[in-house]
Amino acid sequence: MPEPPVLNPPPLILYEEIVRRALLEDLGRAGDITTDAIVRPETGAEAVLAARAAGRIAGLGIAASAFRQLDPSVEVDLRIPDGADAEAGEALALVRGKARAILSAERTALNLLGRLCGVATATRDIVRAVSPYGTRVVCTRKTTPGLRALEKYAVRAGGGSNHRFGLDDAVLIKDNHRLVAGSLSEALRRVRAHAGHLVKVEVEVDTLAELEEALALGADAVLLDNMSLEELARAVELARGRAITEASGGIRPSNAAAVAATGVQMLSVGWLTHSAPALDVALDVRV
Repeated sequence: MPEPPVLNPPPLILYEEIVRRALLEDLGRAGDITTDAIVRPETGAEAVLAARAAGRIAGLGIAASAFRQLDPSVEVDLRIPDGADAEAGEALALVRGKARAILSAERTALNLLGRLCGVATATRDIVRAVSPYGTRVVCTRKTTPGLRALEKYAVRAGGGSNHRFGLDDAVLIKDNHRLVAGSLSEALRRVRAHAGHLVKVEVEVDTLAELEEALALGADAVLLDNMSLEELARAVELARGRAITEASGGIRPSNAAAVAATGVQMLSVGWLTHSAPALDVALDVRV
């Protein structure tokens, strides 16, 4: 199995504004009127961020920033690193500081943490399922608007790899591009006249005939879309040594191993970021 990329936490600049906007959405026009009515400004508190279900952790530092944005004096002691697995009931972090900040940031922190841990856990499970075949699991651009950088980080925390971050970092010629251009050869001609020499070109194909055309035209990678297992196995043989092979379309935990067994080099799994369930996490105040 290929070694996953080194897991580097995202820099603050990538998520600070995301967390701020989420807090503003929750606080609304008048702030947390419940907490402000019940809790005195000087009251301190200690709380535990915990996993209610077992899973892969991702985004703990991002969640912690929600508390600090409301009160920079809040201390967050992270107990488990991103990329590690937690058991149900395990403490993930200890939060200490002004009670108002802790209670008002609670939902924002849990929303982000649960979402990212869910993506990481789903990725981990598929990576484990395909590990006997040496297949790499990659995510897609089917991400929550505004959360792409964070969700792709969660995929890496789960042991997966990232496909394109956006439309500007690689060429992927899809069916609609080919139709608008008139042919695959014309689409490729236009791409090569426009893109820089360092840009890789991937072509989406639906049939073995389209695959043979893409290979003849020198595509660097081929996206084998919604092919049967038999077609995928044949496609892998045709492309061997000529282009990177990537399977896509309807890949789920239930069928990922069977797809990987065809010999395809990568599984493109949109399910990781558009349908993975959130991990159940909680904040419990200690009294």
